[in-house]
Amino acid sequence: MSAVLPAPPALAAPARGLLTGKGWGAVFGAVVVVTVLVPILNLVVPAGSAFHLSEYAVQLIGKIMCYAIAALAMDLIWGYTGILSLGHGVFFALGGYAMGMYLMRQIGRDGNYQSDLPDFMVFLNWKALPWTWALSDSFVATLALVVLVPGLLAFVFGYFAFRSRIKGVYFSIITQALTYASMLLFFRNETGFGGNNGFTDFKRILGHPITTPATRMTLFVLTGLTLIGMFMGARWLVRSKFGRVLQAIRDAETRVMFTGYDPLRYKLAIWVISAVMCGIAGALFVPQVGIINPSEMSPASSIEIAIWAAVGGRGTLIGPIVGAFFVNGAKSWFTQAFPEFWLYFLGALFIAVTLFLPQGIVGLLRRRRPADER
Repeated sequence: MSAVLPAPPALAAPARGLLTGKGWGAVFGAVVVVTVLVPILNLVVPAGSAFHLSEYAVQLIGKIMCYAIAALAMDLIWGYTGILSLGHGVFFALGGYAMGMYLMRQIGRDGNYQSDLPDFMVFLNWKALPWTWALSDSFVATLALVVLVPGLLAFVFGYFAFRSRIKGVYFSIITQALTYASMLLFFRNETGFGGNNGFTDFKRILGHPITTPATRMTLFVLTGLTLIGMFMGARWLVRSKFGRVLQAIRDAETRVMFTGYDPLRYKLAIWVISAVMCGIAGALFVPQVGIINPSEMSPASSIEIAIWAAVGGRGTLIGPIVGAFFVNGAKSWFTQAFPEFWLYFLGALFIAVTLFLPQGIVGLLRRRRPADER
């Protein structure tokens, strides 16, 4: 009599809803902070007040929220599918470059050379825009490119990598090679993407001055709502049947194949979703920071995304968000107070988390809470 293998634990249906009561309260509180509290503290409270939130603080928090979206994307592919990517920086940068091209076109004749071409093209004696800039004057087309360019690259790369059954450290190495090759390509002036200087000196977005407090706050609110929305979408995804299959692939891919599922389709789908999330994060990052250059594609940038997920707690969704805020908040303080020790601190932090907090900050906190509150 043949034994029937039970379904993998990850495929068992979750017993609870999308969020607990406290979870929904936290989401509502986050929405209120992003859409009401921060705008009031920045735009309404006088600058001399102790409760005033400075432009610098708004920009820093907005930037970290973009990083948090990238860390959340990393968690989907690494924490829930078991695939460590060291190339997510390239997807982040591609979304940023797509938005940067639109912002450069919005400068118009307000540049130093008063030309319809971006200043760097005039300096390099370009006579016309290259074909890659064909849709850069349309905001709608830019939004499409923010999604399509990282998504298409991820699909092509992921299809051949997963079809070849490349996994583990080998997959991590080739993703790092992907981002390094992309960085070298974008460093070249003849590609038409600004070379090592990239894009900067933006003036307007949708006709509105980009440096005004109202515009910056609008970008901040959009970023915050996008982060919250993506967290909720990711939460729904990982608790669906699709997400349970991903977790089963992470825990026992061969067993998943024997139960009739095709890991290639699932891994490719979550890989593309994760890349698109990074592209959107990059597009929100550029107008708030005011610059995009090939350094965002450096292997170190991709490694940092993995560090945020590891420090916060991978496989938790909220953990990478916490990790992005913790690490980048510490980076902002350390680079001002002790700039020469920042890299040592980052390395020590990653080692400490690996040795003593394998489930990250959120994993430590969850172990201290009753099971019915998790």
